[in-house]
Amino acid sequence: MRRRGMSGDLKWNKIMGACLGTAFAILVVQQVSGMVYHTKQPEKMGYFVDAPDESAAGPAEAVLPIDWGTVLPTADLAAGEAAFARCQACHTVNSGGADGIGPNLFAVVGGPAMHRAGFAYSDAMAKHKAAAPNWNYDELDHFINAPGRYVPGTKMSFAGIRDEQTRINLIAWLRTQGSGGYAIPAPDPARQPGAAAPAEGEAPAAEGAAATEAGSAPAEAPAVDAPATQATNPAPQA
Repeated sequence: MRRRGMSGDLKWNKIMGACLGTAFAILVVQQVSGMVYHTKQPEKMGYFVDAPDESAAGPAEAVLPIDWGTVLPTADLAAGEAAFARCQACHTVNSGGADGIGPNLFAVVGGPAMHRAGFAYSDAMAKHKAAAPNWNYDELDHFINAPGRYVPGTKMSFAGIRDEQTRINLIAWLRTQGSGGYAIPAPDPARQPGAAAPAEGEAPAAEGAAATEAGSAPAEAPAVDAPATQATNPAPQA
């Protein structure tokens, strides 16, 4: 019995010794690793990165509005038609076409907004119409670029088309769909590279006025909210 008890005590002593030895080994490894891999902060950086202070930088270059008299005559109509293909799930563009999720867009360029009787336009679009009653070139461009930002609250929920040339091509093609009577304005030197940007708080010259003088859209030409483009699943427009 005594021999068995001593054997049991030795067993537990061995286990405790092994645990203590393991803990000691871990502490030693940590200390050695700390000395071997210790890094010291250099007194002087190897090279200096000159990051200019944004407050010291000059004002951002102003973006001039599109000179429609220059870009529309050279626009790629085929590319514009291809861009509109992504809108066909929500819009028709043929004369007399039915409304879909969005209204028919025949003669949209230069025509009045919210012309479709019975179409459920948003309150936001009705409010916007009071300030901008017609879809001139600038209005269409701003709306297609970012519908939700330009008309907050619109039912048009797609992100918009950021590429300027794609918007130009699309608008040029839409003009051929019932809006041929809406004239292209003459080139505007104030909108061309090198021209001074409008002063803060001063609106740029409206291209719609020039276009109207040259020849406005037919009186019966319907026009609606700007077309939904660049969206995989176009959203309702209003």
